[in-house]
Amino acid sequence: MSVKTSMTRRKEKPLLGITMGDPAGIGPEVIAKALAGTKVRRLCRPLVIGSFPVMQQTVKSLKLKMDVVRVEGHEAVFPRSNQLAVLDPLDRPLGRFTRGVAASVTGAASVSFIKKAVELSQLGCIDGMVTAPINKEAIQMAGCHFPGHTELLADLTKTQDSGMMIVGGPLRIMFVTTHVAIKDLPSLLTQAKIEKSIRLAHVALRDLFGIKKPRVGVAALNPHAGEHGLFGDEEEQIILPAARAAQAKGILASDPLPADTLFGKAARGDYDGVVALYHDQGLIPLKLVAFGTCVNLTVGLPIIRTSVDHGTAFDIVGKGIADPGSLVEAITLAATLAKGRSAVRSVSLRKKGAR
Repeated sequence: MSVKTSMTRRKEKPLLGITMGDPAGIGPEVIAKALAGTKVRRLCRPLVIGSFPVMQQTVKSLKLKMDVVRVEGHEAVFPRSNQLAVLDPLDRPLGRFTRGVAASVTGAASVSFIKKAVELSQLGCIDGMVTAPINKEAIQMAGCHFPGHTELLADLTKTQDSGMMIVGGPLRIMFVTTHVAIKDLPSLLTQAKIEKSIRLAHVALRDLFGIKKPRVGVAALNPHAGEHGLFGDEEEQIILPAARAAQAKGILASDPLPADTLFGKAARGDYDGVVALYHDQGLIPLKLVAFGTCVNLTVGLPIIRTSVDHGTAFDIVGKGIADPGSLVEAITLAATLAKGRSAVRSVSLRKKGAR
């Protein structure tokens, strides 16, 4: 098979595993479209981890001039520009399912794809993983009781501290909470959680993005940062102590700043990253400056994992109109991070050899 070559061939580009996500969603479509373009091929060697028949059918329905080829086991992967390499980890071909509908069979398949990508990442067979969207209802139907990728990946890699950072345009935003009701938010914010998010943001900016002394802006919860207790005391009671604790550890974190001014400052470069307290606080400015091209980065894992910032979009499945932009950006970021990690390892090995 033409995608197989000797392992002695020099790997000039990182090998990235791209999980299909839910086969009933737009994952297969955005993957096929992204890999049909030239940008992704210039950056990495893509390996789709998903259903081989589904990718075949998707490429055919989109009338793309690509050959879908099967990869077995842990063989070396150097696909040609017109090839879409697929590693299908399922024990048997995916059964019948309805596109655009949540089902246990597709939920179970999407979890299998993730598990295989984690396994390959931990073995060093791939340099990082990029995930297409899963459907939370479908994975719950399949018996996987994690709220999403982040928590599942933490469990699979035995990671204690991890979190979600979303990157888009000039903004890099770490979240303290994500999918929670606004009415429950104050009770969910603790000093420990905020300290953890500040620390993870610092580590990500330093170790993944190569910023030696990253500046982390910390968002306030209330308008005008509470106005000294006039509009709420969460800033003085919880957020400020967390920021000061981080500062005491040498992290360049700000005191809590009003969100309506903080994000503008971050966009202008005054801060390298921002800690947002809840979902919409961070996602609204992100999508204003980078709608359709934001990337979800899981911070704290021993492996590289990026993802699209959208869902399975069941309402447009099969219409051929899904935009691959976010996936292209997710692959771009994963390739950049993988190259950076490889360079760091090379320097480390050279230093050891010189001793």
